[in-house]
Amino acid sequence: MGFSVNTASLKHMQKSLFTPAQEKLQAVLRQVRLGAGLRQSDLAAKLGQPQSFVSKYESGERRLDLLELRQICRAVGISLADFVERFERALK
Repeated sequence: MGFSVNTASLKHMQKSLFTPAQEKLQAVLRQVRLGAGLRQSDLAAKLGQPQSFVSKYESGERRLDLLELRQICRAVGISLADFVERFERALK
C-alpha cells in the first residue's frame, strides 16, 4: 500500500509559495535583520536555531508561523505590530 502525490496540487502549492506578497514578506524579514546589524548566523544564534533556519525563511523555502515571527521580531528589537506595519507599507 503506497501513497500517490497529486502533481497538479504539488505544482500549485509550489507556485503559491512565491507570490508577490510572499516576496515582499521575505524582503521585509531581510530588512529588519540587516537594520538590526545582524548576519543570518547572528540572528540564528539569538533564536537558538541553525543559520539555515534564517536562510530558508528569507529565501521563501520555509514559511513562518506567528509565534516564530514574534520571536524574530523580539530578536531584532522591533514589535510584531511594527513589523506588520512595515509589511503593509511594502505591499503598497
